Amino acid sequence: MDRTAILTLKALIVALIALLLICQVFVIPDVAQQMRERSPQLDYLQLPGILISVGFLFCVQVALLCVWHLLSLVRASSIFSEDSFTFVDVILGAVVVATLLIVGSFITLAVAGATSPTVIILCCLGIALGSGFALLIVVMRGLLRKASQLEQDMAEVV
Repeated sequence: MDRTAILTLKALIVALIALLLICQVFVIPDVAQQMRERSPQLDYLQLPGILISVGFLFCVQVALLCVWHLLSLVRASSIFSEDSFTFVDVILGAVVVATLLIVGSFITLAVAGATSPTVIILCCLGIALGSGFALLIVVMRGLLRKASQLEQDMAEVV
């Protein structure tokens, strides 16, 4: 992979992590406060909503950091090492946890009677995308395993 492309991707990852951190510290609490003022009857959902939102964004940050490490392995031409599988597994775990957070949020909002058609659609979309992304990572992990095995076989031949 081209050095410029890797550096550009890493710069983008830094920017995304910084933006997500700003959202975690400033935006989420502000939105929660606005929701509290609009719907005082759902006040008890403010803290769980903040925690779930921050947790979801933390999962995204963890996945981005793993992608950073994978890009470093690509740059060092060691993407087919066992280290790469650890990072792929962490990404998969982060996607699964994030999807479960969406499921938990959806169930909590449904029980509280705070769902609107928009919330239902967004939660269903998030669950579908999270599940699809997790399955895609499983397939890509299998392809990485196969490519790693082929590289080892070629190294033994040569």
